Amino acid sequence: MHPFTATRPPQLAWLLGMAGLIPFVSGALGIWITPVGWRPLVLAALLDYAAVILAFMGAIHWGLAMRAEQDDLRAQLQLGLSVIPPLLGWAAVSFGLPAALAIPVFVLAFVGLYLADLRAVRLGLAPVWYRPLRMPLTVVVVACLLIAWAGVLAG
Repeated sequence: MHPFTATRPPQLAWLLGMAGLIPFVSGALGIWITPVGWRPLVLAALLDYAAVILAFMGAIHWGLAMRAEQDDLRAQLQLGLSVIPPLLGWAAVSFGLPAALAIPVFVLAFVGLYLADLRAVRLGLAPVWYRPLRMPLTVVVVACLLIAWAGVLAG
């Protein structure tokens, strides 16, 4: 079966994706279970990791767009959109936004990124198996960020 028509993600992609969730899960739980004095460190680590992952995911879209024909306007749009996730992540962590504002920025960025993932599959820029890989990963990432946000708001 051709890798672009396979409907199930390769096992290695699945395993690496699941492993990539460890910092999100541990950060979200850490906000709730670590001593108060450690929580700012846990939160900073979680947000830094989220920014790194947004940059990584944006780079995937950059690579997908590079594979298309140069005059493909859809791919050019994908290329332009690929820089938005890392810029949002960078802005959220480097502008000193309070966590109560930075976390919703990350949530929106990951949801938007998932919509871009769906678009890339629909346009044939990404393999069919990318959608079933990205959906559960996005759900867990967003859930973890919301759990962390609740912890921040709870004080």
